[in-house]
Amino acid sequence: MGILEVTGVNKRFGGLQALGDVNLNVQEGVCHAIIGPNGAGKSTLLNVLVGKLIPDSGTVTFDGQSVLGRKPHQINQMGISRVFQTPEIFADQTVLENVLIPCFAGRDGSFRMHAYESVGQETDIVTQAMEMLREVNMEKKTEMLAGSLSRGDKRRLEMAMSLVQNPRLLLLDEPTAGMARADTNNTIDLLKEIRTNRNITMCIIEHDMHVVFSLADRITVLAQGTPLVEDIPENIKGHPKVREAYLGDAEV
Repeated sequence: MGILEVTGVNKRFGGLQALGDVNLNVQEGVCHAIIGPNGAGKSTLLNVLVGKLIPDSGTVTFDGQSVLGRKPHQINQMGISRVFQTPEIFADQTVLENVLIPCFAGRDGSFRMHAYESVGQETDIVTQAMEMLREVNMEKKTEMLAGSLSRGDKRRLEMAMSLVQNPRLLLLDEPTAGMARADTNNTIDLLKEIRTNRNITMCIIEHDMHVVFSLADRITVLAQGTPLVEDIPENIKGHPKVREAYLGDAEV
């Protein structure tokens, strides 16, 4: 049994079958990649995993508990964090303030800003935030406005914001999208360090195969909302169904 279990999930938008009988088993401690051509259903599946979309049928459980119908703050409380394709940060706040804000999220999903505004510079929470920034190599940029950061540093900041609450599962939606190759390689190295330091489970959606094969322990390939293949990276690379899904020129 995996830490994340998807069983028989179907989702339609009008006449479009976005997901068709999807089954997924993500084992604890692994990096599991979900790949496929545009329109394969990857983003729809990710939105189901974080409770943003309710499937027409099927179940999604994390550590034996259903995630369906839960609000974002409840998903976070279960131990699941998400890194978005476009980094979601507070541009007009400093780097340190961005990492502090998730620490003061109320149980109802609201931000207890009065507590955040009154926090002193010597509190345990500030120490926790600083340790998180050191983990992502951002400790020298604490006073910079988040909106002034490079794309790569904005991604590092968002990861710090996602990890500061110590999740057990990190969902990453194309974490290297829009990055130059140097920033992509730095992000790969960062994710490897995070896995080593935390033994965290990761589920990643990514178009860049360099990223996928650098990080993934297992890969699920989607096409037209249906899983084609699930296997280790070495067996995925030359699989005829994978070539057909991406290139359309292989025999099944």
